[in-house]
Amino acid sequence: MKVIYDKDTDTLSVVFASGDVVESDEGTPGIILDYGLGRTLLAVEILDASDRMTIPDHVDFEIAAT
Repeated sequence: MKVIYDKDTDTLSVVFASGDVVESDEGTPGIILDYGLGRTLLAVEILDASDRMTIPDHVDFEIAAT
């Protein structure tokens, strides 16, 4: 998984898997879901990220114990 914040475009992208995007869906304005073959979720893109979260360039990553 890769998290990318582009300050110039104020876009936050969370990439779950690599692959060719065959479909994109913007069910909520400004939040784009990118799908690969078989509707596999490849990435989420958040436009105007600084308006939607307090610190878009800061990421906390946690793995829950199982």
